[in-house]
Amino acid sequence: MRLSRFHLATAKETPADAEIVSHQLMLRAGMVRKLAAGLYTWSPLGLRVLQKVEAVVREEMNRAGAIEVLMPTIQPRELWEETGRWQKFGGQLLKIKDRKDGEFCYAPTAEEVITDFARNELKSYKQLPLNFYQIQTKFRDEIRPRFGVMRAREFLMKDAYSFHLTPESMEDEYRNMHAAYTRIFERLGLRFRAVRADSGAIGGDASQEFHVLADSGEDAIAFSDGSDYAANVEMAEAAAPGPRAAASEAMRKVDTPWQRTCEEVAKLMAIGLERTVKSVALIGEQGFVLALVSGDHAVNEVKLAKLAGMSGYRLATEAEIAESLGSEPSFLGPVKPARQIHVVADRTVAAMHDFVVGANEKGFHLAGVNWGRDLPEPDLVADIRNVVDGDASPDGQGTLRIARGIEVGHVFQLGQKYAEAMAATVLDQDGKAQVMFMGCYGIGVSRIVAAAIEQNFDANGICWPEPMAPWQVAVCVINPKNDAAVSAAANALYDELQARGIETCLDDRGLRPGGMFADMELIGIPHRVVVSERGLAAGSFEYRARRDSESRNLSRDEVFALFA
Repeated sequence: MRLSRFHLATAKETPADAEIVSHQLMLRAGMVRKLAAGLYTWSPLGLRVLQKVEAVVREEMNRAGAIEVLMPTIQPRELWEETGRWQKFGGQLLKIKDRKDGEFCYAPTAEEVITDFARNELKSYKQLPLNFYQIQTKFRDEIRPRFGVMRAREFLMKDAYSFHLTPESMEDEYRNMHAAYTRIFERLGLRFRAVRADSGAIGGDASQEFHVLADSGEDAIAFSDGSDYAANVEMAEAAAPGPRAAASEAMRKVDTPWQRTCEEVAKLMAIGLERTVKSVALIGEQGFVLALVSGDHAVNEVKLAKLAGMSGYRLATEAEIAESLGSEPSFLGPVKPARQIHVVADRTVAAMHDFVVGANEKGFHLAGVNWGRDLPEPDLVADIRNVVDGDASPDGQGTLRIARGIEVGHVFQLGQKYAEAMAATVLDQDGKAQVMFMGCYGIGVSRIVAAAIEQNFDANGICWPEPMAPWQVAVCVINPKNDAAVSAAANALYDELQARGIETCLDDRGLRPGGMFADMELIGIPHRVVVSERGLAAGSFEYRARRDSESRNLSRDEVFALFA
């Protein structure tokens, strides 16, 4: 591509509303332009990168045996009513009406449509298993779209859905897709981890997320330094503590007039934060619940919601706290509440002795508290806390470390959730109708572009992994209009690189060297070859890799040897 005939519009200034590096650099490089909140136009440059990602995804999905389809982005309400998600999906579901008042939504995902397709197309077990995929635009009406294409409302996604007669077949395809995703992210040159995850709004029996590792990631992931264990912090299991030690202190009341947090109480009493207990007042299906975690830990909302009777729980109001505990927030505890309550203790708290809790009286806490002596054993003991850096790995191998990640892929075992709701059946070997089992596999194609930048940049701009770069090589010409020999040499080099199958751009815009080189660094071209009068006189080209700090002079043969 000759850049004199290409639309390349870079900028020196960082846009004020761009919060993270990928958003800043995509705007400065001219890859995207904002149309409205969460809506972006992809420029020719940005589209080249997006299509590189799309091509790798398509090749690996085809290699894995999936079959490409294309489904509508506008979906009828009736399908979503069948699964109960017309209301359950919430505000992210953009609902629209046509001229006949028919109700539709702009697809945020396609489980309903593909299940409808399968129930009409698949009749016999002999047609299974099958995996259909598409690369298609999706829309989710984010309450606060931000970070450019990282959390846009409209985005490009690869979604795949598999259909099976048995759960064993579904599990086989789950593993097949996991392997395909691993190949995709390896081919794209990204550092990533596959982690155990919560199935969220999609639902299903098991799922794993694929995260590109980056300091700016919104998700925290926990991984063992001694094994391959990795999980989203929402799902990471905290290892069970050792047995509870015997009580060694008498329970006593401590005056804490201004100390409302565990940190403040621990400082006043000159004890470790891990000896305090945090009491979180909730309303669950069985009524008032007091959830207990140690002062140095945080309640894990996902784990808590999975407990029996806690689905859809909420925080208790001050009035409900006063009625159940006879206290106000900040001084709550499980010892002698005003009335019978349900106590859920984290496993760490259940193993504690001589601990500190609120006294259910303003300005006071209780120290030296022990289970069985000062209060009954908890109604339920469960893992309800977030893991922290330094925890023992739950598989018994190594220590957990916490890293930030950007979710770019997710694989689910859906089971029969959607097929059962929509009566998607096939005839089995005995001629009986059998509800199919399903898997679901998503990749955020446009999000991968931003995630790659968050992982690959420096002070001068983007440092693309080669498989994602818009071009592998930039041939930069100094003063092409003033020296016919320079222009001819640059064109010859460009033509031969192209002929050898090396994607190359020729910067023949006539810019000064500083501006030209700055543009090539900003847009992240992995290799730069400069053609100049001085170089031609010496029989060499000036070469510099994007991540190198210095240039070097290479002969024509040495340049081509780099890409052999």
